[in-house]
Amino acid sequence: MAKKTMVLWLAASLFVILVGMRWANSYTHPLHTLGMINGRLAECPNYPNCVSSQDKDSEHSIDSIPYTLSAKETQRQLESIIQAMPRSRIVSSQTGYVHAEFSSLLLGFVDDVELAIDAKENLIHFRSAARLGRSDFGVNRRRMEQIRQQFQQH
Repeated sequence: MAKKTMVLWLAASLFVILVGMRWANSYTHPLHTLGMINGRLAECPNYPNCVSSQDKDSEHSIDSIPYTLSAKETQRQLESIIQAMPRSRIVSSQTGYVHAEFSSLLLGFVDDVELAIDAKENLIHFRSAARLGRSDFGVNRRRMEQIRQQFQQH
């Protein structure tokens, strides 16, 4: 009986921890800035869980995506690519800006992806960052390269 009680106690504790992690991950950390600030996406934090085409340091920097379509068609195509990706959700879409969330398969950790369409330079700037943790094991960089590849194939 004591063994069964301990197993139930451990299972319940694990459940509470996982639910708590999921709940905490559903909110943007107060230091996690989203949106455009003076025409630019927010800088990445000082740890390796973020990439941005507007950051200059090698740890976070990634090339922006050039485009030749109209800005409106470019945004429509990007939204279509994001919607087709697993565990993705477009949170907001305004002319020239898209904010999407991507959830991990196992624990549902959320990454925020922002796309800013620069119609003057014909470039798509983007930022992809994990909400929690110090490292993302390269997930954000791989995701943005996947979006780049799919966009260039259309």
